[in-house]
Amino acid sequence: MDLYNDIFHSEALKRFFSEKNTLQYLLLAEKALAQAQAENGIVPKEISETIGQYCDADLLDIKKLKHDIKQSGNAAIPLVKQLTQIIKNHDAEAAKYVHLGATSQDIVDTATVLQIKDFIDFSEKNLSILKEILIQITKEHRHTVMIGRTLLQQAKPITFGLKTAYWLEGIQRSCERLEESKKRVLCVQLSGAVGSQNPNISKAVNQSFAHILGLNTAHSWHTQRDNMAEFASILGILVGSLGKIAKDIILLMQTEVGEVFEGAAEGKGGSSTMPHKRNPVTSTAILANAQRVPFLVATILSAMPQEHERSAGLWHSEWVTLTDIMQLTAGSLDRSIELLSTLEIDKKRMLQNLELTNGLIYAENISLALAPTIGKEQAHILVETACKIAVSDKKHLKQVLMEIETGLSEKELDVYFTPENSIGLSLEIIDDIITRATVQNGGTGSTPSVF
Repeated sequence: MDLYNDIFHSEALKRFFSEKNTLQYLLLAEKALAQAQAENGIVPKEISETIGQYCDADLLDIKKLKHDIKQSGNAAIPLVKQLTQIIKNHDAEAAKYVHLGATSQDIVDTATVLQIKDFIDFSEKNLSILKEILIQITKEHRHTVMIGRTLLQQAKPITFGLKTAYWLEGIQRSCERLEESKKRVLCVQLSGAVGSQNPNISKAVNQSFAHILGLNTAHSWHTQRDNMAEFASILGILVGSLGKIAKDIILLMQTEVGEVFEGAAEGKGGSSTMPHKRNPVTSTAILANAQRVPFLVATILSAMPQEHERSAGLWHSEWVTLTDIMQLTAGSLDRSIELLSTLEIDKKRMLQNLELTNGLIYAENISLALAPTIGKEQAHILVETACKIAVSDKKHLKQVLMEIETGLSEKELDVYFTPENSIGLSLEIIDDIITRATVQNGGTGSTPSVF
Protein backbone atom coordinates (compact mmCIF):
# COMPACT_ATOMS: atom_id res chain seq x y z
CA MET A 1 0.00 0.00 0.00
CA ASP A 2 1.60 3.26 -1.17
CA LEU A 3 0.13 5.15 1.80
CA TYR A 4 2.61 3.48 4.15
CA ASN A 5 5.64 3.00 1.90
CA ASP A 6 7.45 6.02 3.31
CA ILE A 7 7.39 4.43 6.76
CA PHE A 8 8.74 1.04 5.77
CA HIS A 9 10.75 1.67 2.60
CA SER A 10 13.72 3.87 1.73
CA GLU A 11 12.97 7.17 0.02
CA ALA A 12 16.34 7.01 -1.74
CA LEU A 13 15.46 3.66 -3.34
CA LYS A 14 12.08 4.59 -4.78
CA ARG A 15 13.56 5.38 -8.18
CA PHE A 16 15.94 2.46 -7.83
CA PHE A 17 13.08 -0.06 -8.01
CA SER A 18 10.92 1.83 -10.50
CA GLU A 19 9.54 0.08 -13.57
CA LYS A 20 11.80 2.09 -15.83
CA ASN A 21 14.98 1.24 -13.95
CA THR A 22 14.02 -2.42 -13.65
CA LEU A 23 13.68 -2.51 -17.43
CA GLN A 24 16.98 -0.68 -17.79
CA TYR A 25 18.76 -3.50 -15.95
CA LEU A 26 17.32 -5.96 -18.48
CA LEU A 27 18.51 -3.76 -21.33
CA LEU A 28 21.93 -3.43 -19.72
CA ALA A 29 22.20 -7.23 -19.87
CA GLU A 30 21.13 -7.29 -23.53
CA LYS A 31 23.67 -4.59 -24.37
CA ALA A 32 26.45 -6.44 -22.57
CA LEU A 33 25.53 -9.67 -24.38
CA ALA A 34 25.98 -8.02 -27.78
CA GLN A 35 29.25 -6.43 -26.64
CA ALA A 36 30.56 -9.76 -25.33
CA GLN A 37 29.68 -11.49 -28.60
CA ALA A 38 31.38 -8.72 -30.55
CA GLU A 39 34.53 -9.15 -28.47
CA ASN A 40 34.53 -12.82 -29.46
CA GLY A 41 33.86 -12.33 -33.19
CA ILE A 42 30.26 -13.54 -33.15
CA VAL A 43 28.57 -10.18 -33.71
CA PRO A 44 30.12 -7.43 -35.87
CA LYS A 45 31.37 -4.59 -33.68
CA GLU A 46 29.29 -1.93 -35.45
CA ILE A 47 26.16 -4.03 -34.99
CA SER A 48 26.93 -4.47 -31.30
CA GLU A 49 27.23 -0.69 -31.00
CA THR A 50 23.90 -0.24 -32.77
CA ILE A 51 22.20 -2.68 -30.41
CA GLY A 52 23.73 -0.88 -27.41
CA GLN A 53 22.57 2.47 -28.72
CA TYR A 54 18.92 1.40 -28.53
CA CYS A 55 19.09 -0.36 -25.17
CA ASP A 56 17.35 2.56 -23.55
CA ALA A 57 14.22 2.18 -21.42
CA ASP A 58 12.94 5.56 -22.62
CA LEU A 59 12.41 4.00 -26.05
CA LEU A 60 10.12 1.27 -24.76
CA ASP A 61 6.33 1.28 -24.68
CA ILE A 62 6.12 0.31 -21.02
CA LYS A 63 2.33 0.19 -20.91
CA LYS A 64 2.25 -2.31 -23.79
CA LEU A 65 5.15 -4.27 -22.30
CA LYS A 66 3.31 -4.67 -18.99
CA HIS A 67 0.26 -5.93 -20.87
CA ASP A 68 2.37 -8.41 -22.85
CA ILE A 69 4.14 -9.74 -19.73
CA LYS A 70 0.83 -11.33 -18.69
CA GLN A 71 0.84 -13.30 -21.93
CA SER A 72 4.56 -14.09 -21.96
CA GLY A 73 5.19 -15.00 -18.34
CA ASN A 74 8.25 -12.79 -17.85
CA ALA A 75 9.50 -9.36 -18.83
CA ALA A 76 12.35 -10.46 -21.09
CA ILE A 77 10.18 -11.95 -23.83
CA PRO A 78 8.13 -8.82 -24.70
CA LEU A 79 11.16 -6.62 -24.01
CA VAL A 80 13.25 -8.49 -26.57
CA LYS A 81 10.39 -8.23 -29.08
CA GLN A 82 10.12 -4.48 -28.59
CA LEU A 83 13.89 -3.98 -28.64
CA THR A 84 14.22 -6.04 -31.82
CA GLN A 85 11.48 -4.02 -33.53
CA ILE A 86 12.99 -0.70 -32.41
CA ILE A 87 16.38 -1.70 -33.82
CA LYS A 88 14.80 -3.17 -36.97
CA ASN A 89 13.19 0.20 -37.69
CA HIS A 90 16.70 1.67 -37.94
CA ASP A 91 18.89 -1.28 -38.94
CA ALA A 92 17.30 -4.53 -40.10
CA GLU A 93 20.64 -6.36 -40.09
CA ALA A 94 21.43 -5.43 -36.49
CA ALA A 95 18.00 -6.65 -35.39
CA LYS A 96 19.01 -10.20 -36.37
CA TYR A 97 21.63 -10.28 -33.60
CA VAL A 98 19.50 -9.15 -30.65
CA HIS A 99 19.38 -11.70 -27.78
CA LEU A 100 21.47 -14.13 -29.82
CA GLY A 101 21.79 -17.55 -28.17
CA ALA A 102 20.36 -16.46 -24.79
CA THR A 103 17.16 -17.48 -23.08
CA SER A 104 14.78 -15.15 -21.28
CA GLN A 105 15.84 -16.36 -17.83
CA ASP A 106 19.46 -15.49 -18.65
CA ILE A 107 18.46 -11.87 -19.05
CA VAL A 108 16.01 -11.73 -16.13
CA ASP A 109 18.44 -13.36 -13.69
CA THR A 110 21.40 -11.25 -14.79
CA ALA A 111 19.29 -8.10 -14.53
CA THR A 112 18.25 -9.16 -11.02
CA VAL A 113 21.89 -9.63 -10.04
CA LEU A 114 22.77 -6.19 -11.42
CA GLN A 115 19.99 -4.73 -9.31
CA ILE A 116 21.27 -6.65 -6.29
CA LYS A 117 24.81 -5.37 -6.96
CA ASP A 118 23.65 -1.75 -6.97
CA PHE A 119 21.53 -2.44 -3.89
CA ILE A 120 24.54 -3.88 -2.05
CA ASP A 121 26.67 -0.87 -2.99
CA PHE A 122 23.95 1.44 -1.68
CA SER A 123 23.45 -0.61 1.47
CA GLU A 124 27.14 -0.86 2.29
CA LYS A 125 27.34 2.93 2.38
CA ASN A 126 24.45 3.09 4.83
CA LEU A 127 25.88 0.22 6.86
CA SER A 128 29.13 2.15 7.18
CA ILE A 129 27.20 5.20 8.41
CA LEU A 130 25.26 3.05 10.88
CA LYS A 131 28.42 1.39 12.17
CA GLU A 132 30.12 4.75 12.67
CA ILE A 133 27.14 6.03 14.67
CA LEU A 134 27.21 2.91 16.83
CA ILE A 135 30.98 3.20 17.33
CA GLN A 136 30.59 6.80 18.53
CA ILE A 137 27.71 5.94 20.88
CA THR A 138 29.67 2.99 22.26
CA LYS A 139 32.78 5.09 22.88
CA GLU A 140 30.75 7.86 24.50
CA HIS A 141 28.95 5.47 26.83
CA ARG A 142 31.79 3.04 27.50
CA HIS A 143 31.55 3.85 31.23
CA THR A 144 27.81 4.63 31.45
CA VAL A 145 26.59 2.10 34.00
CA MET A 146 23.11 0.63 33.64
CA ILE A 147 21.32 -2.52 34.66
CA GLY A 148 21.59 -5.58 32.49
CA ARG A 149 18.32 -7.47 32.12
CA THR A 150 17.62 -11.16 31.56
CA LEU A 151 14.09 -12.47 30.90
CA LEU A 152 13.00 -8.81 31.27
CA GLN A 153 14.14 -8.81 34.90
CA GLN A 154 16.99 -6.84 36.44
CA ALA A 155 20.07 -9.07 36.51
CA LYS A 156 23.39 -7.26 37.15
CA PRO A 157 25.14 -4.08 36.03
CA ILE A 158 26.68 -3.58 32.59
CA THR A 159 27.45 -0.39 30.71
CA PHE A 160 25.29 1.09 27.99
CA GLY A 161 28.41 0.96 25.84
CA LEU A 162 28.44 -2.82 26.19
CA LYS A 163 24.83 -3.03 25.01
CA THR A 164 25.54 -0.85 21.96
CA ALA A 165 28.81 -2.71 21.30
CA TYR A 166 26.84 -5.93 20.96
CA TRP A 167 24.41 -4.13 18.63
CA LEU A 168 27.45 -3.06 16.61
CA GLU A 169 28.88 -6.56 16.52
CA GLY A 170 25.63 -7.96 15.13
CA ILE A 171 25.67 -5.38 12.32
CA GLN A 172 29.35 -6.07 11.65
CA ARG A 173 28.64 -9.78 11.19
CA SER A 174 25.97 -8.93 8.61
CA CYS A 175 28.49 -6.74 6.77
CA GLU A 176 30.91 -9.65 6.70
CA ARG A 177 28.22 -12.04 5.45
CA LEU A 178 27.25 -9.62 2.69
CA GLU A 179 30.86 -9.13 1.61
CA GLU A 180 31.67 -12.84 1.65
CA SER A 181 28.55 -13.75 -0.35
CA LYS A 182 29.43 -11.56 -3.33
CA LYS A 183 31.50 -14.27 -5.03
CA ARG A 184 28.41 -16.51 -5.11
CA VAL A 185 25.58 -14.01 -5.48
CA LEU A 186 27.01 -11.49 -7.94
CA CYS A 187 27.22 -13.91 -10.87
CA VAL A 188 25.95 -13.69 -14.44
CA GLN A 189 23.40 -16.08 -15.86
CA LEU A 190 24.14 -16.97 -19.49
CA SER A 191 23.44 -20.62 -20.17
CA GLY A 192 20.76 -20.91 -22.82
CA ALA A 193 17.52 -22.87 -22.91
CA VAL A 194 18.48 -25.86 -20.73
CA GLY A 195 21.73 -24.62 -19.18
CA SER A 196 24.00 -26.33 -21.70
CA GLN A 197 25.14 -23.11 -23.45
CA ASN A 198 25.81 -22.95 -27.19
CA PRO A 199 28.45 -21.46 -29.53
CA ASN A 200 26.85 -17.99 -29.32
CA ILE A 201 27.13 -17.98 -25.51
CA SER A 202 30.35 -19.92 -25.12
CA LYS A 203 32.68 -19.89 -22.13
CA ALA A 204 34.61 -17.01 -23.70
CA VAL A 205 31.40 -15.01 -24.24
CA ASN A 206 30.35 -15.76 -20.66
CA GLN A 207 33.67 -14.40 -19.41
CA SER A 208 33.40 -11.26 -21.51
CA PHE A 209 29.77 -10.80 -20.49
CA ALA A 210 30.73 -11.02 -16.80
CA HIS A 211 33.70 -8.67 -17.22
CA ILE A 212 31.61 -5.99 -18.98
CA LEU A 213 29.01 -6.10 -16.19
CA GLY A 214 31.54 -6.26 -13.34
CA LEU A 215 30.12 -9.61 -12.19
CA ASN A 216 31.50 -13.11 -11.69
CA THR A 217 31.23 -15.92 -14.21
CA ALA A 218 29.05 -18.93 -13.46
CA HIS A 219 27.61 -22.09 -14.94
CA SER A 220 23.84 -22.29 -15.10
CA TRP A 221 21.93 -21.61 -11.90
CA HIS A 222 18.53 -21.54 -13.63
CA THR A 223 17.11 -23.95 -11.08
CA GLN A 224 19.95 -23.94 -8.53
CA ARG A 225 18.74 -21.01 -6.43
CA ASP A 226 20.99 -21.30 -3.38
CA ASN A 227 22.64 -17.98 -4.27
CA MET A 228 19.35 -16.11 -4.17
CA ALA A 229 18.39 -17.96 -0.99
CA GLU A 230 21.70 -16.97 0.60
CA PHE A 231 21.26 -13.32 -0.33
CA ALA A 232 17.69 -13.21 0.98
CA SER A 233 18.74 -14.93 4.20
CA ILE A 234 21.58 -12.47 4.79
CA LEU A 235 19.15 -9.57 4.45
CA GLY A 236 16.71 -11.36 6.75
CA ILE A 237 19.42 -11.66 9.40
CA LEU A 238 20.40 -8.00 8.97
CA VAL A 239 16.79 -6.83 9.35
CA GLY A 240 16.46 -9.06 12.40
CA SER A 241 19.56 -7.48 13.97
CA LEU A 242 18.15 -4.02 13.32
CA GLY A 243 14.87 -5.18 14.82
CA LYS A 244 16.69 -6.32 17.96
CA ILE A 245 18.13 -2.80 18.38
CA ALA A 246 14.67 -1.30 17.88
CA LYS A 247 13.08 -3.67 20.39
CA ASP A 248 15.69 -2.85 23.03
CA ILE A 249 15.04 0.85 22.55
CA ILE A 250 11.27 0.35 22.73
CA LEU A 251 11.71 -1.46 26.05
CA LEU A 252 14.12 1.14 27.39
CA MET A 253 11.60 3.86 26.46
CA GLN A 254 8.85 2.37 28.63
CA THR A 255 7.58 4.83 31.21
CA GLU A 256 8.64 2.56 34.05
CA VAL A 257 12.19 2.34 32.64
CA GLY A 258 12.80 5.67 30.88
CA GLU A 259 16.51 5.20 30.21
CA VAL A 260 16.66 5.80 26.45
CA PHE A 261 14.43 7.79 24.10
CA GLU A 262 14.01 8.32 20.40
CA GLY A 263 15.05 11.82 19.39
CA ALA A 264 12.25 14.34 19.80
CA ALA A 265 10.80 16.16 16.80
CA GLU A 266 7.75 18.30 16.14
CA GLY A 267 4.71 16.03 15.74
CA LYS A 268 6.71 12.84 16.28
CA GLY A 269 5.38 10.03 18.44
CA GLY A 270 2.18 11.71 19.50
CA SER A 271 -1.22 10.18 20.18
CA SER A 272 -4.56 11.13 18.62
CA THR A 273 -6.16 11.19 22.08
CA MET A 274 -3.39 11.37 24.72
CA PRO A 275 -1.35 14.59 24.62
CA HIS A 276 1.32 13.23 26.98
CA LYS A 277 2.36 10.28 24.80
CA ARG A 278 5.85 9.94 23.32
CA ASN A 279 5.62 6.82 21.22
CA PRO A 280 8.63 4.97 19.72
CA VAL A 281 7.44 5.39 16.14
CA THR A 282 10.79 4.91 14.39
CA SER A 283 11.61 1.78 16.36
CA THR A 284 8.12 0.49 15.68
CA ALA A 285 8.63 0.80 11.90
CA ILE A 286 11.93 -1.09 12.12
CA LEU A 287 10.32 -3.79 14.23
CA ALA A 288 7.40 -4.07 11.78
CA ASN A 289 9.87 -4.71 8.95
CA ALA A 290 11.64 -7.31 11.08
CA GLN A 291 8.28 -9.04 11.46
CA ARG A 292 7.58 -9.08 7.72
CA VAL A 293 10.95 -9.97 6.18
CA PRO A 294 11.40 -13.51 7.63
CA PHE A 295 8.23 -14.67 5.89
CA LEU A 296 9.46 -13.21 2.59
CA VAL A 297 12.78 -14.99 3.08
CA ALA A 298 10.80 -18.16 3.68
CA THR A 299 9.20 -17.71 0.25
CA ILE A 300 12.65 -17.63 -1.35
CA LEU A 301 13.76 -20.69 0.63
CA SER A 302 10.60 -22.59 -0.25
CA ALA A 303 11.22 -21.83 -3.95
CA MET A 304 14.56 -23.68 -3.96
CA PRO A 305 13.41 -27.19 -5.05
CA GLN A 306 12.81 -26.17 -8.67
CA GLU A 307 11.93 -28.67 -11.37
CA HIS A 308 14.53 -29.95 -13.81
CA GLU A 309 16.13 -27.21 -15.96
CA ARG A 310 13.42 -24.51 -15.75
CA SER A 311 10.82 -23.96 -13.10
CA ALA A 312 7.12 -23.30 -13.48
CA GLY A 313 6.12 -20.91 -10.75
CA LEU A 314 8.90 -21.24 -8.17
CA TRP A 315 11.36 -19.03 -10.07
CA HIS A 316 8.57 -16.58 -10.75
CA SER A 317 7.76 -16.33 -7.04
CA GLU A 318 11.19 -14.81 -6.40
CA TRP A 319 10.80 -11.64 -8.47
CA VAL A 320 8.55 -9.41 -6.39
CA THR A 321 9.61 -11.14 -3.17
CA LEU A 322 13.29 -10.25 -3.60
CA THR A 323 12.35 -6.67 -4.42
CA ASP A 324 10.19 -6.47 -1.29
CA ILE A 325 13.02 -7.86 0.86
CA MET A 326 15.48 -5.30 -0.51
CA GLN A 327 13.05 -2.42 -0.08
CA LEU A 328 12.23 -3.37 3.51
CA THR A 329 15.91 -3.88 4.33
CA ALA A 330 16.78 -0.45 2.94
CA GLY A 331 13.89 1.06 4.89
CA SER A 332 15.10 -0.56 8.11
CA LEU A 333 18.61 0.78 7.50
CA ASP A 334 17.29 4.30 6.88
CA ARG A 335 15.10 4.22 10.00
CA SER A 336 17.96 2.80 12.09
CA ILE A 337 20.28 5.62 11.08
CA GLU A 338 17.56 8.13 11.98
CA LEU A 339 16.93 6.36 15.28
CA LEU A 340 20.51 6.04 16.49
CA SER A 341 21.78 9.40 15.24
CA THR A 342 19.27 11.22 17.47
CA LEU A 343 19.11 8.80 20.40
CA GLU A 344 18.71 10.37 23.85
CA ILE A 345 20.28 8.61 26.86
CA ASP A 346 19.26 9.42 30.44
CA LYS A 347 22.30 8.47 32.55
CA LYS A 348 20.65 9.69 35.76
CA ARG A 349 17.65 7.41 35.26
CA MET A 350 19.98 4.49 34.58
CA LEU A 351 21.64 5.05 37.96
CA GLN A 352 18.28 5.40 39.68
CA ASN A 353 17.08 2.12 38.22
CA LEU A 354 20.15 0.36 39.58
CA GLU A 355 18.76 0.92 43.08
CA LEU A 356 15.28 -0.52 42.49
CA THR A 357 16.10 -3.95 43.91
CA ASN A 358 17.71 -2.76 47.16
CA GLY A 359 21.03 -4.27 46.19
CA LEU A 360 19.81 -7.68 44.98
CA ILE A 361 21.61 -7.10 41.65
CA TYR A 362 24.93 -7.45 43.53
CA ALA A 363 24.09 -10.89 44.95
CA GLU A 364 26.31 -12.71 42.48
CA ASN A 365 29.27 -10.53 43.50
CA ILE A 366 28.91 -11.60 47.12
CA SER A 367 28.40 -15.26 46.22
CA LEU A 368 31.58 -15.31 44.14
CA ALA A 369 33.51 -13.47 46.88
CA LEU A 370 32.49 -16.03 49.52
CA ALA A 371 33.01 -19.14 47.37
CA PRO A 372 36.80 -19.47 47.95
CA THR A 373 36.33 -19.63 51.73
CA ILE A 374 33.07 -21.50 52.28
CA GLY A 375 32.56 -23.21 48.92
CA LYS A 376 30.43 -22.30 45.90
CA GLU A 377 27.30 -24.19 46.99
CA GLN A 378 27.34 -22.91 50.56
CA ALA A 379 28.00 -19.37 49.35
CA HIS A 380 25.03 -19.59 47.02
CA ILE A 381 22.74 -20.82 49.79
CA LEU A 382 23.90 -18.10 52.21
CA VAL A 383 23.38 -15.27 49.71
CA GLU A 384 20.08 -16.69 48.51
CA THR A 385 18.85 -16.72 52.13
CA ALA A 386 20.03 -13.14 52.58
CA CYS A 387 18.15 -12.11 49.44
CA LYS A 388 14.92 -13.65 50.74
CA ILE A 389 15.32 -11.75 54.02
CA ALA A 390 15.99 -8.50 52.13
CA VAL A 391 12.81 -8.95 50.12
CA SER A 392 10.58 -9.99 53.01
CA ASP A 393 11.89 -7.32 55.41
CA LYS A 394 12.22 -4.68 52.67
CA LYS A 395 15.86 -4.11 53.58
CA HIS A 396 18.88 -3.40 51.46
CA LEU A 397 20.87 -6.59 50.80
CA LYS A 398 24.04 -4.96 52.10
CA GLN A 399 22.35 -4.26 55.45
CA VAL A 400 21.17 -7.88 55.73
CA LEU A 401 24.66 -9.17 54.98
CA MET A 402 26.11 -6.91 57.67
CA GLU A 403 23.65 -8.41 60.18
CA ILE A 404 24.59 -12.02 59.48
CA GLU A 405 27.99 -13.68 59.68
CA THR A 406 29.67 -13.61 56.26
CA GLY A 407 33.29 -12.89 57.08
CA LEU A 408 33.22 -9.78 54.89
CA SER A 409 33.89 -6.36 56.38
CA GLU A 410 31.73 -3.31 55.66
CA LYS A 411 34.57 -1.89 53.55
CA GLU A 412 34.74 -5.08 51.51
CA LEU A 413 30.96 -5.07 51.05
CA ASP A 414 31.15 -1.48 49.79
CA VAL A 415 33.44 -2.66 46.99
CA TYR A 416 31.05 -5.43 45.96
CA PHE A 417 28.04 -3.07 46.03
CA THR A 418 29.66 -0.47 43.74
CA PRO A 419 28.15 -0.53 40.19
CA GLU A 420 31.43 0.27 38.47
CA ASN A 421 33.01 -2.78 40.13
CA SER A 422 30.23 -5.05 38.91
CA ILE A 423 30.45 -4.74 35.14
CA GLY A 424 32.76 -7.70 34.58
CA LEU A 425 34.92 -7.38 31.47
CA SER A 426 32.55 -4.91 29.79
CA LEU A 427 35.29 -2.39 28.97
CA GLU A 428 37.62 -4.99 27.45
CA ILE A 429 34.79 -6.44 25.37
CA ILE A 430 33.80 -2.97 24.14
CA ASP A 431 37.35 -2.16 23.07
CA ASP A 432 37.71 -5.48 21.26
CA ILE A 433 34.44 -5.05 19.34
CA ILE A 434 35.24 -1.47 18.34
CA THR A 435 38.69 -2.49 17.11
CA ARG A 436 37.30 -5.27 14.93
CA ALA A 437 34.39 -3.19 13.66
CA THR A 438 36.69 -0.48 12.33
CA VAL A 439 38.54 -2.91 10.07
CA GLN A 440 37.34 -2.15 6.55
CA ASN A 441 36.21 -4.95 4.24
CA GLY A 442 37.50 -5.06 0.69
CA GLY A 443 35.14 -4.57 -2.27
CA THR A 444 34.64 -6.09 -5.69
CA GLY A 445 34.87 -4.54 -9.11
CA SER A 446 32.40 -1.82 -10.09
CA THR A 447 29.23 -2.56 -11.96
CA PRO A 448 27.71 -0.27 -14.60
CA SER A 449 24.84 1.54 -12.91
CA VAL A 450 21.51 2.37 -14.48
CA PHE A 451 21.65 5.78 -12.84
